[in-house]
Amino acid sequence: MISRFQAEIATALMTAGLGLTAVAGALEFGVGWGDAGPDAGAFPFYIGLLIIAASIGTLFQAATGRQALQSVFLDREQAKRLGAFFIPILFFVPTALLLGLYVATALYLTFVMWMQGGYRLIVSAASGLAAAVIFYIVLEIAFQVPLLKGPLEAALGIY
Repeated sequence: MISRFQAEIATALMTAGLGLTAVAGALEFGVGWGDAGPDAGAFPFYIGLLIIAASIGTLFQAATGRQALQSVFLDREQAKRLGAFFIPILFFVPTALLLGLYVATALYLTFVMWMQGGYRLIVSAASGLAAAVIFYIVLEIAFQVPLLKGPLEAALGIY
């Protein structure tokens, strides 16, 4: 069980880390004022500082209102549902790198519809395949946005 207090603290620490990363990266490009105006890192630097300040504010609010934040944020059943959604996405990424985005999308949708949605496998597979074909038509043909393709597209002569 994760309390709301724990979730607030973890989120504030993660966002502070992101802000700190932005600040550190911006320092590499300079944050001052040059002959042509602000240096390249000025805007990301100040945005990073703003994120850090907001994170500190969240930490302060969580620390001072700890009693009000003791409600359950995530229980075991909710964690199972979250895992059922998140774990297939973890497999989607390496599958997309190995087989291309369209094949990975078809496999992901097929699996999720079948296992989580309770649809019959044939309906799930048809839906996954149809979605991949529609994405290809819309993205590659209509908008001419090439996406990562794998060996199946190469074998079919789709580039």
